[in-house]
Parts: sequence; structure tokens; C-alpha cells
Amino acid sequence: MKVAITGATGFVGSRLVERLSEEGHQVVVLTRSVSKAEQRFPQRRFPNLEFVTFSPEIIGEWQGVISGCDGVVNLAGEPIAEKRWSVDQKNEILNSRIDTTRALVQAIEKAESKPQVLVSGSAIGYYGTSETATFDENSDAGDDFLAEVCKQWEAEAQQVADGVRLVTLRIGIVLDNGGAVAKMLPAFKAFAGGPIGSGKQWFSWVDREDLVSLIIKALTDGQMKGAYNATSPNPVTMKQMTDTLGSVMSRPAWMPVPGFALELLLGEGAKVVLEGQKVMPKQTQASGFEYQYGELKDSLKRFV
Repeated sequence: MKVAITGATGFVGSRLVERLSEEGHQVVVLTRSVSKAEQRFPQRRFPNLEFVTFSPEIIGEWQGVISGCDGVVNLAGEPIAEKRWSVDQKNEILNSRIDTTRALVQAIEKAESKPQVLVSGSAIGYYGTSETATFDENSDAGDDFLAEVCKQWEAEAQQVADGVRLVTLRIGIVLDNGGAVAKMLPAFKAFAGGPIGSGKQWFSWVDREDLVSLIIKALTDGQMKGAYNATSPNPVTMKQMTDTLGSVMSRPAWMPVPGFALELLLGEGAKVVLEGQKVMPKQTQASGFEYQYGELKDSLKRFV
């Protein structure tokens, strides 16, 4: 295949590029900084990569590159829980997703040889938060800020040209060497780890290797269409998560992080961690996808 990817240097995208390259596919890296992308993916190791400057605000060479690709993967977006949610930051979280998706959809529309599939990211924030409800792909959307971001994000992708198969992946908390777990490790290494907030909130997660495998399946399986939850079939509570992490590291998980401390750091954005949702991948399992790391302990043991 020939696949164009936005967000290719990110936590998920970088592993997707590696896997596709290892399997012999051609990858077009759409990036704001070609020099940084070339450093991340040196040509001697990644001979099948093409780097193209990408900006959703500017019509350029990148639009022409879409023509002739077999698939497009859209993973770009401002990180959700990295900075305090000021008005400007919330706008950036929303607009970075909307603008990129809209630009890709427009480029696909203009392509002489259209890709067969658009795999577009979304998030389990689509469902809102709850300690008691269980959500699957048929559940209604929530009504908070992240739910609204996801609804608008998905709506932009749904404008893709007729005949182009659309797969929307509602992605959970991605586990690997980096990401959310990396922020927990220092405390556990210092014997000071523990649950964040009440510990009762749901933690719907997915191993990065399984997520990448699901993206590749979405690219290649012509039967996949619509929304799929990119989460493990075994969600846990935050306390179960930190207890398991402590067990894998042979460390206690006895020192909780009070919610107000996170709120001081992230403001409204703290709800990403302090509130959660129990999300089941009903459609994903129905598609025949097989998880390699469906149990939390197996995932953590892989990289911790």
C-alpha cells in the first residue's frame, strides 16, 4: 500500500510508520517540519518514506500527494492533557483536529485517483464521563467539551467523498513506553505511586501495539466501516490500574494523588484523568480483531 499519515511523528503515528515500513508499504509523512521528521525517521532505516510539508491552512504540494494513495490515516491534533485548559488551549484542541480533517477531506475530494479508505482518529471522550454507565459504539455522545470536540471532529471526517470508506477510531488511553504511563513511572520508582483522584474512575485503555494493528486492519479490511472503539475489552478502574502497575514494578501503590493537585496544574483539563468512562469495543470485536495485549498486566509487562 501507499499510505499518507498526519500525526506521523506522534506517540501513535510514529509506531504506525515503523510497522508499515517494516511490512514494506510506502508511507507519505505529512508533517509541519520535514527536518524533524527526517531526524525521527532516518532514510537508512526507512527507505520507503516520503516527507511532504503539511499545513492544513495552506494549499500546497501535500494535496497532490493524496492522489494515488491507497489510504489516508489522520492522527493529528493538539495533545489533550499536556497544558492547562485556557480558552486559547481549548480552541487549539478543537481547531487542530477540525482544520486538519477538513483539509484532508477537501484534498481527497480533489484527488484524481482517490484513496480507498480514510482512517480518522477520534477519542472515547465522545461518550462523556460516568462512573456507572457502560458505553459501546452505539452509545450516544456526551455533552461536555471533549464530547463536543469529538462530535465535530467526526462530523468533518463524515464529509469524505462518496466511495471512500471511512473508519473512525475512538481511541482510549494508549499504553506503551511513553504517554500516560511515563508520567506515573517516576513516582512508582520512588515508592510513592498510587491512584489519581478517587481511584474509582474508569480507565479505558489500549496497548499501542494493538492500536497500530487495528489501524492497519482498518486500512486493509474492506468490511470495516463506521465507528470502532480502540480500547481493550478489559477496562479497569484507576485503582486497579495503579495496583497492577505497582505489582508489575514490584512497588507499592499506596500514595494517592489528590484531585485538587491535578486541577491546580491542568484546570478543567484535569477531568480527563479524574473522570473516566467504561468503554467496550463491541464493534471492534465483531470485526474479528484479535488483541495481542488485551489484559492490562500483559500490556504493562511488555514495556515497564
